Amino acid sequence: MKKQLLSLTLVLGAIGAFAQTTAADLFTSAPQSVFPLLDRTTRLDMVDYYRNGMTNPSANQLDGRSSITEMTPESITVKMTDSSAMQLVDLKGTKGDIIAVISTVATPGLDSNIKFFDANWNPIPTESYFTKPGWKEWLTDSGRKNEADVTMQVPFMLASYRIDPATSTLTLTNNLSRFLDKEIYDDISSYLNPTLTYTWTGKEFKAK
Repeated sequence: MKKQLLSLTLVLGAIGAFAQTTAADLFTSAPQSVFPLLDRTTRLDMVDYYRNGMTNPSANQLDGRSSITEMTPESITVKMTDSSAMQLVDLKGTKGDIIAVISTVATPGLDSNIKFFDANWNPIPTESYFTKPGWKEWLTDSGRKNEADVTMQVPFMLASYRIDPATSTLTLTNNLSRFLDKEIYDDISSYLNPTLTYTWTGKEFKAK
């Protein structure tokens, strides 16, 4: 009887492991509205190419080329066009999986936004899991003392986002140096943090 129970446990465990949803599964099952440049058939082909070590890009809806640049069980990153990319990450939440989708464009400084969905691809308000930082978070101690100088020269922030699939840590990188004149950026660089880091708690991304 014990052997039968052990065998049943092993079988159920194997089935559970086999059925576990991966980032590739989510990428290929996502609604067209999430990846408007890539239909489902193209996404399936892209996953097969990557798994087989093939680097050939796939045609997208803009007659451009798209390709997967990184893939793990939890995350997939896609170069959508020459000036844009997307990262999909499967986050483990306290009430079920949460899908995070980061879109990044070159303006020419890289700039990102993040959206969230439940496991059935229903949109979730971004503020439920992440609050976009303002100048208060980006400014260093000396920057807060000179906030007027910074905001006068920099009307908006440019930051790229990336989630580390191994730790579920979200890092925002300051990209103003790629956008502002070197002289202007050199004047204010000491007033700005180069990166901001957020830890996934299962309920939200919390600033470190």
